[in-house]
Amino acid sequence: MGAGPVQVVLDAGRRYRLSVLHLGLACCAVEFVAATVSDGVAGLGGVPLAGGPAEAQVLVVAGTVTEKLAPAVLALYEAMPEPRYVLSMGSCANCGGPYWDSYSVVKGVDQLVPVDVYVPGCPPRPEAVLQGLLELQDRLDDRPPPAPWRPVVVDPLLATPTGPVGPGDLHRRLA
Repeated sequence: MGAGPVQVVLDAGRRYRLSVLHLGLACCAVEFVAATVSDGVAGLGGVPLAGGPAEAQVLVVAGTVTEKLAPAVLALYEAMPEPRYVLSMGSCANCGGPYWDSYSVVKGVDQLVPVDVYVPGCPPRPEAVLQGLLELQDRLDDRPPPAPWRPVVVDPLLATPTGPVGPGDLHRRLA
């Protein structure tokens, strides 16, 4: 039995209009902003940023998550409506980065919330960030989600301006 017409329209709306809640905690936040307001995307409205957690579908964690900040990250995630997704951006968000042995740093945001896409790098290139968002959209096209739901790791070497993510792809897929 297939999905009803209303569900098909809602799923298409979610797929083409992912609203992002950006949690910029450190230097990766600058890279996220650079990636999402670049010339190829800015003329078309860029990546849609949510006004708050109640409007967001994707939580982008960019930077070092400390033990003191962990409850706030968890509260933002829990305030987001279902379905909700998490993109972990940069070495610090993925595994603690160069501060992994510090007593106050969480050893990856996946210790707090389930992560759907990891974007490696210190800091990751803007193309890798956009490739991560496109990977998330591709995963949403594959409904129902494959069991078990496994996170995707973006290959930063493949995400180049001439590779899978180019200016032509961005306005068709993210706008």
